[in-house]
Amino acid sequence: MEAALRELAERVVNCKRCPRLRAYCEEVARVKRRAYREWNYWGRPLPGFGDPHATLLVIGLAPAAHGGNRTGRMFTGNGSGDWLIRALYEVGLANQPTSVSREDGLKLKSTYITAVVRCAPPGNKPLREEIENCSTYLSKELRLLRDVRLVLTLGRVAFNAYLGHVTPKAGRRPMFTHGALYDLGCGQPHLMTSYHPSRQNTLTGKLKWEDWMDIFIKVRRILEEFTSL
Repeated sequence: MEAALRELAERVVNCKRCPRLRAYCEEVARVKRRAYREWNYWGRPLPGFGDPHATLLVIGLAPAAHGGNRTGRMFTGNGSGDWLIRALYEVGLANQPTSVSREDGLKLKSTYITAVVRCAPPGNKPLREEIENCSTYLSKELRLLRDVRLVLTLGRVAFNAYLGHVTPKAGRRPMFTHGALYDLGCGQPHLMTSYHPSRQNTLTGKLKWEDWMDIFIKVRRILEEFTSL
């Protein structure tokens, strides 16, 4: 499984399926942001990362232009990453509260982080065909991460994308609601939903820190019920 995840990561990094996204990421990496002008931007698609035997799978939307697209790791080097990694640390699922670079020593415990789209999209808004192009990578991760017992989707796009992989097209589907927990049956992991910790949500107060931490306290409790974590 670990070898298969490494092979998948290599495929992701070398992906050229979405010309618009590749052009945007390369332009951002070339122009840079003034605060990061000394950085050698990653500028390529990003694979998921974490514990290959994870019981928790976290699915976000896409890398940030000056976050993951700069640092080369999901939820690393931007505000969303600050919120996610700190919360994981607070409940014992990360060894440190920050995620600033690929070489910062971060290790996730029983947790794997991925995203629906692997390249930073302009305006954080991928096109439908770009989501579809990336769907094979998420599908492969879902097959390889056999120990997952709980999936946490961050935002409506991640929620809908995940359901597209695990529920039939016809029939009634769960609705996106912050903090909901769903039993999808048929041997599927349980699903928990949350607003994405984007600056648009955190700076406006739509997502408050205490509400965000409530999600992770519930996550930890559920994992303890399902496993010996």
